[in-house]
Amino acid sequence: MMDDILKQIKAGEVSGMQFKERILDKYDIACELVAFSNSHGGKLVVGIKDKTGETNALSYSEVQETTNLLSDIASENVVPSILIKIDTVEVEDGNLVVATVKEGLNKPYHDNKGIVWVKNGADKRKVFDNAELAEMMTDCGSFAPDEAGVRDATVNDLDATTIKQFLGNRFERVLEKKGLTGDAFNEASLDMICSAIAKGHDCEKILRNLRFIRPDGTLTVAAMLLFGKYTQRWMPMMTAKCICFAGNSVGSKVFRDKVNDADMEGNLLHQYDTIMDFFTRNLHNVQVGDEFNSMGKLEIPYTSLVEFTVNSLVHRSLNMKAPVRIFIFDNRVEIHSPGALPNGLTIDDIKAGTSMPRNMFLFNNAIYLLPYTGVGSGITRALDEDINVTFMNNDKAQEFVITVWRGESNQVEDLDTRLRHSDTDLDTRLRHSDTDLDTGLRHSDTDLDTKRVTLTNKEKDIVNFCSVPRTTKEILDRIGVSMHSKNRERYITSLVAAGYLQMTNPDNPTASNQKYKKVTTK
Repeated sequence: MMDDILKQIKAGEVSGMQFKERILDKYDIACELVAFSNSHGGKLVVGIKDKTGETNALSYSEVQETTNLLSDIASENVVPSILIKIDTVEVEDGNLVVATVKEGLNKPYHDNKGIVWVKNGADKRKVFDNAELAEMMTDCGSFAPDEAGVRDATVNDLDATTIKQFLGNRFERVLEKKGLTGDAFNEASLDMICSAIAKGHDCEKILRNLRFIRPDGTLTVAAMLLFGKYTQRWMPMMTAKCICFAGNSVGSKVFRDKVNDADMEGNLLHQYDTIMDFFTRNLHNVQVGDEFNSMGKLEIPYTSLVEFTVNSLVHRSLNMKAPVRIFIFDNRVEIHSPGALPNGLTIDDIKAGTSMPRNMFLFNNAIYLLPYTGVGSGITRALDEDINVTFMNNDKAQEFVITVWRGESNQVEDLDTRLRHSDTDLDTRLRHSDTDLDTGLRHSDTDLDTKRVTLTNKEKDIVNFCSVPRTTKEILDRIGVSMHSKNRERYITSLVAAGYLQMTNPDNPTASNQKYKKVTTK
């Protein structure tokens, strides 16, 4: 028993206290109990020195006094009160008192001064950050951040096309019975779709019934993440940062590619498409088979990248004010998702397919827009592919990191990559990508794989914006130009001719319901 206690002390799972010096300090004991309750539980051992493990055994009367004191502190000095299990352990010259504290179900707990404590290795620390407090409440189920309200946002801030796509997938059988499939569905208005799903319902009423609109009339965070036109206007950090570095260090001043904030702006479906485009243009294609013309495949299986990307977008902590970060290095790909694993999950748990979604409402609805099954098997499916992947659950930094290692053959750039990404100076690229969106000129070099000219940043924004079908007006409004024929030719028709956009109704180019959608390649 003593050997186990010493091991737990070193691991930070046990805190020790000496009776003669500290037993009367109720406040110190309360802080330890609070810290364990807010973390993953632990043990407080009275009669042993913390960290060193040197014993200071208690007499019978001291054991009785300690037992009564610990019970009183747990009920009176920890808010809300907790139950603890108290045992005694015989040692030479006396006994130790061991108080076992379980992880609390009513986080955050605090002391009588209102201070919240958490374990920090073998020590403890105060918590002042509201995001960390919200994460505790989310972890124990007393707060659902995806169902929280988005102040001042209205239904007009949502994208009708994305809502229509969501409803089409969620109510596929209902709409099929009403004859709204294929072209009939594409040509139907959102209000027609809503009325077909539930007679007399418009979009707002449908969203209210599906709990995307709260009883007080505010939109939920989930609604803004799934359907928002400009999601980052309301939630700036609910985005992703994608950078392809030259070399293997995040401190490198040279990079090959970067997704600008404007290109990433949008809902989760748009973010997903933009991230996958970032992967496909920066990772290599590997030839499969011996024939010269045999099909190639992405060096990291596309299926695995899909699962890891969806996981980072849907299961990220919504309380942490940090973006998803995706880095491509010469030897690896890193996906950093804000928030450590929730609900006490371990890396072994997720490898085995254990699913305890952090954002349950978002998780249950994003399935109708993003490519995942919703049964929690994404990581296991990704691991079924032939990949070398490692996971890191960082409680201190509050992030979960997936690292996929690239093969040795990918350490050296191929000719195509060098031609596409010849501008590798970080400062220059940042200047052009972030502050010179309107004046970027087409480069004369061409993509050897697609035979398409490189786009300006404004054109890239249009293409990414059209991850869901957009009307001419929506596209031109996006970039702030008038509905003039020259603007349509410059910003839309030219992208169709170049193979970046496609018409939703190509047989009738002048159709009043004509929309334009991004051409995707896998």
